[in-house]
Amino acid sequence: MEDLKNDHSEGKVAKTIENQTAKLPSDVYLWAAVISMGISLTLKIMNRKHSSLFVGQWPAPFLLLGVYNKIVKTQGND
Repeated sequence: MEDLKNDHSEGKVAKTIENQTAKLPSDVYLWAAVISMGISLTLKIMNRKHSSLFVGQWPAPFLLLGVYNKIVKTQGND
């Protein structure tokens, strides 16, 4: 039976990105999410509704990147 791992290996770009982002501490993504929430709140208080909504959408992607980063660190890449 063939080695299935090689059938679904990561590309060169993905490996490079994973190797670089794995060097960042995981709490960088958490702090980025918290800071973006604070910026969004500040913009809301300043009555900049559209900017506030735009920045308010950033925490979820930051947290998802943090989860992805944690998976890459614990499981490794190809």
